[in-house]
Amino acid sequence: MSRAEPAVALVGAGPTGALLSILLRRRGYRVVVYDGRPDPRRHPQESGRSINLALAARGIRALERVGIYARLRDAMVPMHGRFVHGSDEMLRAISRAELGRALIEIADGEYGVDLRFEHRLEGADFCTGLASIRDLRTATRVEVPMRPLIACDGAGSAMRRCLRDARLLESRQVELDHGYKELSIPAGAHGAPLPGREALHIWPRGGHMLIALPNTDGSFTATLFLPRRGSPSFESLSDDGAIAQFFETDFADVTGCMPRLAAEFRDRPVGSLGTVWAAPWHHRDMVALVGDSAHAIVPFHGQGMNCCFEDCLAFDECVARHGDWEARFAAFFALRKPNTDAIAAMSLDNYAEMRAKVADPGFRLQNELAHELERRLPERFVPRYSMVMFHDEIPYALAERRGRIQASLLAELTAGAARLADIDLDGARRAVEKRLTPIAQDLSSVTNV
Repeated sequence: MSRAEPAVALVGAGPTGALLSILLRRRGYRVVVYDGRPDPRRHPQESGRSINLALAARGIRALERVGIYARLRDAMVPMHGRFVHGSDEMLRAISRAELGRALIEIADGEYGVDLRFEHRLEGADFCTGLASIRDLRTATRVEVPMRPLIACDGAGSAMRRCLRDARLLESRQVELDHGYKELSIPAGAHGAPLPGREALHIWPRGGHMLIALPNTDGSFTATLFLPRRGSPSFESLSDDGAIAQFFETDFADVTGCMPRLAAEFRDRPVGSLGTVWAAPWHHRDMVALVGDSAHAIVPFHGQGMNCCFEDCLAFDECVARHGDWEARFAAFFALRKPNTDAIAAMSLDNYAEMRAKVADPGFRLQNELAHELERRLPERFVPRYSMVMFHDEIPYALAERRGRIQASLLAELTAGAARLADIDLDGARRAVEKRLTPIAQDLSSVTNV
């Protein structure tokens, strides 16, 4: 493309920034991407700092839009359901680092995106419309026109901080008192070490939990979610003996599959879990926040990257529908803010469900009834988990609203029941028809991109 083409600066070359750069190139824009990290194709990410991704319908739709989903499938492991230990729709597990590298390679090699690694955003002057970016290799500073600049620089966004400091947006970051550690379950000599090779594994333990997602080599990447302080906590597990006793007590069926457990637990960092709330996500026609920089969420619904990729599709549609950047930014914010607020709330809710409720008999009965109602009334009743994970045509905000009604119905219908046979299913059908409109009727009044 010629240098006379309109230019877009983009900060952040993670999966969100890389995908958005491809979409903008397809719209005819020259895209320059700045990222403070070394090029991940030459400097692989350190282990223990990233939760594996569960790619669901929303993320898959985004990758299909740019024609690259099929090419990434060899790096994915299908997960046909959830395998709950101590008590099962298709997801695909993929390493965040591997997905990010693949998107960067495609953006660079096939779309000609100008990728500038080791270039860190350090400030922004909203009067002059210039962003200050430091070339870390030469220690020189570059002034980049924000005409426009799109920030995809993650939960700790430097651009969000610049906008906040200039009092152009309000933001807050709410940290959970729980953290996480990434651990390894290597492949056994005769294949996968866990039953359910193609599944998301969950060990719910009330106040904490362990999950494991499969890798293409037969191993699993496990993530322990645990309070930072108290007992048990990351703080209390301070030596090898305490670590071993904790895992042997709470996760005995998997501890033997983790030969490097003590060393990984000692050496790998405790990751933070938080939700970012910000508004607005843009300033005039200069700057917009996209993805985690605008609305980072906790990972307990497996929607962080899926939500960010859906952002990219929404942003691309706003570029197509509106003729100037200020209108595009405003439309994107209006379209996505209610939905990202909804998935943030649902992700927090899902943590309590995953660590404490999935093995509870009452919860399992409600889940059994939900699937029976879905079978009988598929046009009206779809479990909230399924709406979020597998129905990308249903906006998050609509899934949350319908999910609240369904949760109330399920609680009422299962009160005093011990099994599905105890429930008046004809009465349940009438209750659903009275309180839930057909999904298609709700969808006719909303737009989801």
